[in-house]
Amino acid sequence: MATAQDILQQLARDYAIAWSSGEPEAVASFYAEDGEISINRGDVIKGRAAVAEMAAGFYAEFPDLEVRCDLMRKAGSHAVFIWTLEGHHAETKNHVVAGGWEEWELDEEMKVKSSRGWFDADDYQRQIDGA
Repeated sequence: MATAQDILQQLARDYAIAWSSGEPEAVASFYAEDGEISINRGDVIKGRAAVAEMAAGFYAEFPDLEVRCDLMRKAGSHAVFIWTLEGHHAETKNHVVAGGWEEWELDEEMKVKSSRGWFDADDYQRQIDGA
């Protein structure tokens, strides 16, 4: 029988694989129907279709996008997914490696109800620009 830690590690692994798949719907499938995400205090993106559209934007920007899970922690219905993103920017062709995390509120089915994501946007843009 799988332990809570096993389930959590499987969730983290599968989420990173989904992000690395190039399939926006794969990413969106981890969210509750009305799940939402906000990145660096930006606009709230709500619903699976909107999450898929956001993921498609990342794939357009980084056709070879790879996301790795660096660490995953859970406390009750709250979890933190710490990640590294890597890929080549579609326009500039520059190699970008960025780290960040998502703070999740999970539902009973381990779907993301809300995600608050964080990364260093200035460093990210510097790498895209090749500065």
